[in-house]
Amino acid sequence: MAASRGVRRPLLLLLLVGLTCGAAAVFEVRDSNGTACIMASFSAAFETSYESEPGPKNVTFDLPPSAQVLNSSSCGGGNASEPRLAIAFGDGHSLTLQFTRNTTRYRVQHLRFVYNLKDSRTFPNASSKEVKTEDSITDILADIDKKYHCVSATQVHMKNVTVTLSNTTIQAYLSNSNFSKGETRCKQDMPSPTSVPPSPSPSPVSPSPSTHRYSVSGDNGTCLLANMGLQLNITYARKDNTTVTRVVNINPNATTAGGSCGAQVVSLQLKEKNMVLVLSFGLNTSANQFFLQEVQLNMTVPDARGPSFHAANSSLRALQATVGNSYKCSAEERLLVTPTFFLNLFGVQVQAFKVEGDKFGSAEECLLDGNSMLIPIAVGGALAGLVLVVLIAYLIGRKRSHAGYQTI
Repeated sequence: MAASRGVRRPLLLLLLVGLTCGAAAVFEVRDSNGTACIMASFSAAFETSYESEPGPKNVTFDLPPSAQVLNSSSCGGGNASEPRLAIAFGDGHSLTLQFTRNTTRYRVQHLRFVYNLKDSRTFPNASSKEVKTEDSITDILADIDKKYHCVSATQVHMKNVTVTLSNTTIQAYLSNSNFSKGETRCKQDMPSPTSVPPSPSPSPVSPSPSTHRYSVSGDNGTCLLANMGLQLNITYARKDNTTVTRVVNINPNATTAGGSCGAQVVSLQLKEKNMVLVLSFGLNTSANQFFLQEVQLNMTVPDARGPSFHAANSSLRALQATVGNSYKCSAEERLLVTPTFFLNLFGVQVQAFKVEGDKFGSAEECLLDGNSMLIPIAVGGALAGLVLVVLIAYLIGRKRSHAGYQTI
């Protein structure tokens, strides 16, 4: 859309910085006066599936160093209601961060990803040549005049795409054309809370939930097998009109598990005295994959302004794997269901629709586990090298010691 008369096009600048990991870049959006209003530094990985001539394929690719800020980026105002950072890369792909704010905080309200199946290097032998768009709300938020900082990997699940952001620093509504010294850290970087803030509860909440094995069976045998720990992270208004966040672990010993098996949807239902949680898995027949497509939560919160808390999202695309295989993730996953409800998952292994002999099939590892393995591998290699050097030094020293004595 053309800019209206009197509103000048913002001046956009992209600075690529060689960081330690070699994959992050600094993106800037500047207004017509050259003042930066948005700065962002992060690395990103994209995971999706597509139809190819040989059959369905999974693909993972990264945001390259050659990515550039698009002219559609804006500082807001004029014809643009809110600031946005749009980044282009590859053959017709783009990632857009749409910001919004209130009196105390700003956030990335929407993360939008556009990918072009005509890109034969990324999507070889794709059956379709269309351009697809995915969109999701996010939990990326910070205090006004502070930068958002998150070292841990953060996953944003869209309908058919998972975006993983790492080493992330973002700030919008800048006041001095540079990142602020103050920062708001992401929850993933913080120690697991016990309960924030303290609120009436029948029992104390442990830092992490117990893992448990769940199964759902139907007329044709087991249709869902899951091993995981579940934690509810809810935000609500109390009777005194203050807004609080409460973390609640699912206790397997106090939970009744059930569910249903269908041709296109299988569900796991967990019931406690004051809570019902339903996880529904869908089937993508064309890609031969299952995925978590819906989460529903109904619970009673005694100190809430309205005693019933309800949250649901039926357009998720999480815990995805090939039918006959299992999805596995040892790292903690934080699934954004609604702006007021996160589902935290620990030690997940899940398999839906096709379960042979009540045993998990071959595991498909999550991206978070792939990232977390790099550090242990590097540390293990360094330790092995150190042990080898010490052993060699010891053997050489022992040999020289014996060489100093003569037989009489």
